[in-house]
Amino acid sequence: MIKILLADDHDLVRNGIRRILEDVGDFTVIGEAKNGEEAVQLCRRNAPDVVLMDVNMPGMGGLEATKKVVRMSENTRVICLSMHKENPIPAQVMQQGAYGFLTKDTEPNEMIRAIYKVAAGQKYLPPDIAQSIAISRIAPDNDNPFDGLSTRELNIALRLTRGQKVPEIAVELSINSKTVNTYRYRMFEKLGVSTDVELTHLALRHKLIDPNLL
Repeated sequence: MIKILLADDHDLVRNGIRRILEDVGDFTVIGEAKNGEEAVQLCRRNAPDVVLMDVNMPGMGGLEATKKVVRMSENTRVICLSMHKENPIPAQVMQQGAYGFLTKDTEPNEMIRAIYKVAAGQKYLPPDIAQSIAISRIAPDNDNPFDGLSTRELNIALRLTRGQKVPEIAVELSINSKTVNTYRYRMFEKLGVSTDVELTHLALRHKLIDPNLL
């Protein structure tokens, strides 16, 4: 039996995925988390085989939670989910130690196939996303400025686009506000923006965030 943890801040998404998984006799959903903090705690207590982790959650996001889960247990493998398949999100989650990446409009059969493969210790990426990551490593997309951000800078950028303030980000990432501002300054320089509003507009233009969630 493959033990699965669902981590997504939307009840409808979790309920939909749960119904799909419950129809598979080899799967059992052992818990649900609404944010990264809950996901890490449930992984520590219940040791799931596979975590389906939303990238963009309030509080500790999917990137940071994936990193913590991977460090905590080599037997728990993470598949990250996102509304968007554009780089740098897929490449970044794989760099954090995720075993797979799927978009939220993935067909149920592909999700089931991905879980089986990841539970068996194999990486899983849809062919088009795998090709995009491979191409970006050979010839980086100079049109997407977010490709030049580090994982921590991208993590902070996503939080700022959700309206989070520097002190709040500092607490969630266990760093001080001065360090967050340092990352913010460097990231703004790389992206050529000067305010959080400009950052959000740029993220929307490059399809890094969903306008319906703003």
